[in-house]
Amino acid sequence: MTGNFGENTEMYNFSVLRDLRKRDGLTIADLSTRTGISPAVISKLERNQAVANLGTLFRLARAFGITAAELLTLIESRTAQCKTETSRIAEDFHFREIEFANSNCYYAEAIKGAKRSNPDAHRDDYETCWVLEGSLKVVLPYETHILKAGDCLQFDALFEHTYEVLEDCRIIIQHIHKQKRF
Repeated sequence: MTGNFGENTEMYNFSVLRDLRKRDGLTIADLSTRTGISPAVISKLERNQAVANLGTLFRLARAFGITAAELLTLIESRTAQCKTETSRIAEDFHFREIEFANSNCYYAEAIKGAKRSNPDAHRDDYETCWVLEGSLKVVLPYETHILKAGDCLQFDALFEHTYEVLEDCRIIIQHIHKQKRF
């Protein structure tokens, strides 16, 4: 897998500040008032004619309701992450998976009668299960759901849960990591 990162590619793209500012309906003067950063500096940043220091990033991020780390992630020139899938077998489920820092996506196939009563350890995630073909029973602590092709269910993955395959199935399971702000 290759990316097209030319030798002259800049490390950061501060023009995202303009997008955030416009999203919030702010003028450069409004953002300046909120942050204490001069309009000239904001303008230069938005046109990629200057680079912000950590204090400036922090003040700008707070004005947009995000962390400095989140803002830095947005302004990094590399806008996509590429991964190659891995695969594994867990009981009667065959998984193909892609894992990122903030989410994991699993494509699974299983035959009728397959059961995952002790799913892999989860972090503090939300789990989404989408049935592409077949049918599946999902058992949670206080409820049971029968999902057919086209049905989807989301729940807190920390809850005990079991997948029981009612008809040969193909499913997509996604884990979305919860944000921790402190």
